[in-house]
Amino acid sequence: MQASEASRAAAAARSTASSLGLTADDVIVLHDSNKLTLRLLPCDVVARVAPAADQVARFEVELAQRLAASGCPVAALDPRVEPRVHERDGFVITLWTHYAPVTREVSPADYAHALERLHAGMRGLDVPTPHFTDRVEQAQRLVADRDRTPALADADRELLGDTLRNLGRAIGERGGAEQLLHGEPHPGNVLTTRNGPLFIDFETCCRGPVEFDLAHAPEEIGAHYPGVDHDLLRECRILVLAMITTWRWDRGDQFPDGRRLGTEWLGQIRAALDRNG
Repeated sequence: MQASEASRAAAAARSTASSLGLTADDVIVLHDSNKLTLRLLPCDVVARVAPAADQVARFEVELAQRLAASGCPVAALDPRVEPRVHERDGFVITLWTHYAPVTREVSPADYAHALERLHAGMRGLDVPTPHFTDRVEQAQRLVADRDRTPALADADRELLGDTLRNLGRAIGERGGAEQLLHGEPHPGNVLTTRNGPLFIDFETCCRGPVEFDLAHAPEEIGAHYPGVDHDLLRECRILVLAMITTWRWDRGDQFPDGRRLGTEWLGQIRAALDRNG
């Protein structure tokens, strides 16, 4: 968020917590992108704040409750307040449990097992979500929009457009098993806690093969996840790399050091395509 908007968002989160009987004298920014994630103290609650037009918050709250109820490894909403979306000063605010971080890293086997448990719980849910190819098409539209990606060179624009189009179609036409997915279960969306790995941020949920989710995780995770189609996983990794590279070239992107990463990832896409023919 822009600095002025982030300041208003933090104030809205503090006011919301205070109105619910939670003391919020101080704010620590945990993550700042399209939405703001804050730790409010001394009540020690995690607040996620987004512009009010972002109504995905309601879906995220409902889904997190259903997944937690079925025993999935997900972060829980704060139990001291009603589990719902709060609106204040043009923002939607959700309040979550804060988990004290642990120093040990999540092992690849534990990461894979947690993701497998999450997928098992998701298979039992019937909720309306976009298909993963809808997200691919969003990236394609961004690549084609020169006003939104003015710094993208023609050769790189062609590379991303072709990769998104060809791999999105090839993966979508495989006809394998599909289910509800997290959408972006990368390490930034996994909390390392005393209760093991817990997944957060369900706003990107979609339907597709589990390999699409695995493509967001570190490469070694795939070796510990049962029943993986490794050819499909390789294709999904290149597709996901093309998608996240595209986001970095959006002129409104606020990802730290995003342009450097976008340039680096273009080289990785070329190398991966060469290796895979």
